Amino acid sequence: MAIFLDTGNLQDIERFLKMGVIRGVTTNPSILLKSGVTGGKKAIKARSIEIAKMIAPYPLSVEVTTNDYGQMISQAREYAKWAENIIVKITVHGPKGEMENFEAVHLLETKDNIRINMTAMMSAQQCLLGALAGATYVSLFGGRINDMGTNCVNEIGKARRVIDAQDLKAKIMIGSTREVLNVIEWLDAGAHIVTVVPEILKKLIVHPYSKETVQMFLDDARKAESIIGK
Repeated sequence: MAIFLDTGNLQDIERFLKMGVIRGVTTNPSILLKSGVTGGKKAIKARSIEIAKMIAPYPLSVEVTTNDYGQMISQAREYAKWAENIIVKITVHGPKGEMENFEAVHLLETKDNIRINMTAMMSAQQCLLGALAGATYVSLFGGRINDMGTNCVNEIGKARRVIDAQDLKAKIMIGSTREVLNVIEWLDAGAHIVTVVPEILKKLIVHPYSKETVQMFLDDARKAESIIGK
């Protein structure tokens, strides 16, 4: 699965989709605002449906906008109707440590058959518990973990080992990517998916030494053609 694009920008999604290098898209309210989506819930729905249709059958993650238990359930059920490839994002717990999110995830996955991306995780322990609750994806915020002085690579490795040992279905997704090195480093550590913003993905593709080498090839080709032409 490898790389998901972290954006709500249609042009960027179409561009990288045509290249064949992405396997899904992730959004949240902050990302959609940065992508110019205004107009409230109607605009979020319209953009989400458009993206889901564009990338199908690859998954699109859309995040609930509340931490109220009943409203999370209601929103998740609504979002799931927008398209078959919609994945609903629910945070690991509330801003004050409210744990009803686990109940919501377990209910939606086991009773409603709605795929959940349990997000904003900072530890392997949270990943394991999210996987036990039934989440399809468990999302670590790699850059923020590193900011706290803990190497995200270690958390990814521990999470992957315990999830595999328990034969759980959850896929480990890593977000909050800060630099190009993170992508290969985190996939190599055991992540199933790394999410990247378009700017990071461009840097993964374009290397300054590759540009220099290509220019050398073109310059030499012109010289060779000139000599042969004579």
